[in-house]
Amino acid sequence: MSGMTYKDSGVDIDAGNRAVRLMKSAVERTHGPRVLAGLGSFGGLFDGSFKEMTSPVLVASTDGVGTKIKVASAVGKYDSIGHDIVNHCTNDILVQGAEPLFFLDYVAANKIDPEMIAAVVTGAAEACGKHGCALLGGETAEMPGVYAPGEFDLVGTIVGVVDRPKLIDGSTIETGDLVLAVPSDGLHTNGFSLARRVLAGRDWTAPVEALGGKSLADALLVPHRAYLQEVRAVWKAGVTIRGLAHITGGGMIENPPRVLPKHLAFDFVDGSWPLPPLFKLIMETGNVAWMEMLRVFNCGVGMIFVVRAADVAATEAAFASVGTPSWRIGTVVERGDGEPVRFI
Repeated sequence: MSGMTYKDSGVDIDAGNRAVRLMKSAVERTHGPRVLAGLGSFGGLFDGSFKEMTSPVLVASTDGVGTKIKVASAVGKYDSIGHDIVNHCTNDILVQGAEPLFFLDYVAANKIDPEMIAAVVTGAAEACGKHGCALLGGETAEMPGVYAPGEFDLVGTIVGVVDRPKLIDGSTIETGDLVLAVPSDGLHTNGFSLARRVLAGRDWTAPVEALGGKSLADALLVPHRAYLQEVRAVWKAGVTIRGLAHITGGGMIENPPRVLPKHLAFDFVDGSWPLPPLFKLIMETGNVAWMEMLRVFNCGVGMIFVVRAADVAATEAAFASVGTPSWRIGTVVERGDGEPVRFI
């Protein structure tokens, strides 16, 4: 009689190895000459020389995709959340002026489904490849008893670099500076707990007229957009970006003040950008108040740029050069005793 095995306890080593084999080629396609050791090593190695910079600063961020994974699981579509996690993390370091160097992923599940894991990581590798970022390594963990059957989580860590003189920290923002917004491609990776609650009971695979015939699942799973090309275009135009805010959890209320000096505030013009149909559907179906929408969701704004008034036209032209629409949504003012974000 054979003894107890690891597989008997719910952990299948062979399934984990199969997942690695399925994702290996996609991951290795992101490796350039600066990757000295990647997939399969205990630790990824990346050449840390930055001869073109006067004072390189490493910038790191870790995040997850939240309960968007519940939507992915419900319809069996996993590649888009791989794009989500890379793009979200890319934006989080981009707001400080850093461009991505390498990325690490962590997928934990009750039970490893090799095809599902490979789809997630392949999606992440595709996003990394688009940004010139190496998917340096990661971890796949099978954890029965911690995660319920069918449940999993996805987390990513990114490391980028910025030359200290080009660091964007908001310290040069002044009254009279203008705020330009560029669009999100959907909910991105925030607000899904409320969205799922509001839309519970609907057929997520059926066409929805209000969404132009797109299904709820397709609309909800549109990947988080990265703004690397927009930022690069503005830099190429010779514009100094004074502040950037990635509109994630906390929406348009809590994210913009993160880049402001304490004595300043944003006056945003309500209605200065269009509210996409998916957000309208959520607001109307759930009878969600407008200020709650602004606090939970990005409401159609993926990132805001703070520039000098004299640089607005050049910034808008830079956005147009990469096919990105933009809106002038507000102004920097003295805060006084008021809130850091006001809608007028």
